[in-house]
Amino acid sequence: MIVLSLAEIAAIVGGRLHRTDGTAEVTGSVEFDTREITPGGLFIALPGAKVDGHDFAARAVESGAVAVLAARKVDAPAVIVPPLDGGVAHERAFALVSDKDGAGAAVLAALAKLARYVIQKLAGDHLTVVGVTGSAGKTSTKDIIAQLLEPLGPTVAPPGSFNNELGHPWTALRADGTTRQLVLELSARGPGHIAELAAIAPPRIGVVLNVGTAHVGEFGSREGIAKGKGELVEALPSAEDGGVAVLNLDDPYVAAMASRTKARVVFVGESESAQVRAADITLDGEARASFRLVTPDGEAPVKLSLYGEHHVGNALSAAAVALEMGSTVEEVAARLSNLERRSERRMEVTTRADGVTVLNDSFNASPESMRAALKALASMSANRRSWAVLGVMGDLGENSVEAHDGIGRLVVRLNIDKLVVIGQAAAATHQGAQQEGSWGEESVLVPDVEAAIALLHDQLRAGDVVLVKASKAAALWRVADAVLASPVVAPSSSQERSNGGDA
Repeated sequence: MIVLSLAEIAAIVGGRLHRTDGTAEVTGSVEFDTREITPGGLFIALPGAKVDGHDFAARAVESGAVAVLAARKVDAPAVIVPPLDGGVAHERAFALVSDKDGAGAAVLAALAKLARYVIQKLAGDHLTVVGVTGSAGKTSTKDIIAQLLEPLGPTVAPPGSFNNELGHPWTALRADGTTRQLVLELSARGPGHIAELAAIAPPRIGVVLNVGTAHVGEFGSREGIAKGKGELVEALPSAEDGGVAVLNLDDPYVAAMASRTKARVVFVGESESAQVRAADITLDGEARASFRLVTPDGEAPVKLSLYGEHHVGNALSAAAVALEMGSTVEEVAARLSNLERRSERRMEVTTRADGVTVLNDSFNASPESMRAALKALASMSANRRSWAVLGVMGDLGENSVEAHDGIGRLVVRLNIDKLVVIGQAAAATHQGAQQEGSWGEESVLVPDVEAAIALLHDQLRAGDVVLVKASKAAALWRVADAVLASPVVAPSSSQERSNGGDA
């Protein structure tokens, strides 16, 4: 963050000074966790489910904070912000923080104003903001973009999926006068959300990956989701002012967004009409993709270290961004071939000493990401027994039963050996597998995580491959952690594929 006095911050957010004359300057980071406070920092007082940040104001100052951004009086120097009056930002912020009087929403609104001011100041210092959205793959693509851009100069990107009304401005405030690239992912649970986030840190380059069915319950339809995702390209500057929209040509909903932006459009995908495309895609035995990166300026071979063919599309979008920022085709291909996984619980592959491999993709799930993970499992489990341990996919509205049913049927079609479905909310996955042709105990519905862990403990054999995936609320990483913590088992003839592919 740039250096600002408390008086300047109060003016930016429309707040008033409390226990300070306003001359002190914020020279450190902006934090909402007192454990992360550094000397010269600013503490954000947010109410949570169990504790209220306002109660920790004095502790934050003792830890080095200059002051607190608060919604009511605290026992420390502070900038006290006014109440928030309605609007989309109010509704989302109110849902994000656990307060009844609107204090948290007001603080988040002030944080957004502060971030917007800082980004406006830094834009004149050659800062490029890159925004990424889509129904699936935002976090992985954000991580790839950051790795491609880091050799070009100091780059800031959020950890994990910190992409909401707190994470977005918090990340933006990580940028300072030395930052050259700020990479942000933009999430949405309804109309207007992406537009609000884009207003905080206006992007020059916008990436739209896909339009799926995640959060269809909030948007009402896939067309509604497309309208919401397209708010990103609508927020971009014109082509004359340097705006660039990177759009997935293989997704018709995304391709249609070209008509909604004044920015220059760069299409990516497998289609021969895409400016940045992948040709001759192959997968190795670990579901890692290789392809030719083809661009108007030449082509180069790429071998991804990330698991799953779906990363090809993510890599193409990231490549387009890096090329726009001045990288050569050869540089992009080399960096794509040396990527590392940066965010936890996203196709996180770990193998036990006995050869049991766990694909921990439990951070979140949508029908699109579930299908991608299952295809990766199928590719990785040739001559090995495969397990799909699946939970609920949330926010699907009236399409929930159909979507879960379809996933169960896909498990059977992909010849995955064992399906363990956790919880009644995901029961349609089990039913879909049975209807598609599963029988006996090849598909099992268990009541909870503990039951799934017990089943796996009893039945896993050396060399098995296990995918664990569900929406974040299900916390299925507990299954992955338990399997990896289990003692190894001896090889057995039962580890061989036993049913000709039915799940």
